[in-house]
Amino acid sequence: MAVSEASQLGPDYILRPLQLSDYRAGVLEVLKDLTVVGDISEKRFTEQFEFLRARQGEYFVIVIEKAATGNVVGVGTLLVERKFIHECGLVGHIEDIAVAKSEQGKRLGIKIIGALDFIGKRIGCYKNILDCSPHNEQFYVK
Repeated sequence: MAVSEASQLGPDYILRPLQLSDYRAGVLEVLKDLTVVGDISEKRFTEQFEFLRARQGEYFVIVIEKAATGNVVGVGTLLVERKFIHECGLVGHIEDIAVAKSEQGKRLGIKIIGALDFIGKRIGCYKNILDCSPHNEQFYVK
């Protein structure tokens, strides 16, 4: 990610890739503000994390950490699809954008989307598509 992208967050927040320690830093709690997560043990989280990490170049999960607490307050995912069209091109799917209720209204979701869009362009996606449920559409239209 470009330094300019990250610096737009200011000193209170850190934008970075998902880490194993984010299980304890509340990443699943943030996702619960978006949709049903279920009961995921730390072992299951670790298995899923390792699965995604083994597929570098296909899955990019980023978080926003609140510097003062170390807690995750935002999360988003870029999933890269390989196509035959566009000379075997890549399409990025931006999904699962979530911001903790206590941090909403601070444009953190927009920062996550911008960072994921930047990553998609950087790795060569000819387009990035934002996937969301119909009831969240108005947020993204803004």
